[in-house]
Amino acid sequence: MMMTLNINGETHNVDVDPKTPLLWVIREQIGLVGTKFGCGIAQCGACTVHLNGAAIRSCVTPVQAADKQQVTTIEGIAGKADALHPVQQAWIDEQIPQCGYCQSGQIMSATALLAENPSPSGEDIDRAMSGNVCRCGTYGRIRKGIERAAIVMAYEACCEEDTSNG
Repeated sequence: MMMTLNINGETHNVDVDPKTPLLWVIREQIGLVGTKFGCGIAQCGACTVHLNGAAIRSCVTPVQAADKQQVTTIEGIAGKADALHPVQQAWIDEQIPQCGYCQSGQIMSATALLAENPSPSGEDIDRAMSGNVCRCGTYGRIRKGIERAAIVMAYEACCEEDTSNG
């Protein structure tokens, strides 16, 4: 069945079984391999992408759910090919990744959290990130990274407001 996917602002027409997991269409049909396969049962978070801004597990989401919707993957999170999202920069600054396998899903969950709650408490972060598994155990650094990104994003929002007011 022919479907139209908007992934990272680009339109892709794909002819696939509507029940195919979105993850496989993103990786195999579109060729964006930053989103990872982890468990296949929506328990680890490695496959997290945004569907209309909400974090979802693409390994269990049928592609038909994304037809004519907005999908954002790790490759499109910054909006520009040569830029980093503040969460991505915080991941570098806090030296979060070890093996790195889960990190795209972690970053996608963190950016969804900050979009919904720009000033999360430690408990908010723990709750939002509890569905993401890191086999290397970098949870403390992940929390620090999210806290750092929240501060940077708040500062950027403040500065944009100040400069736009004249």
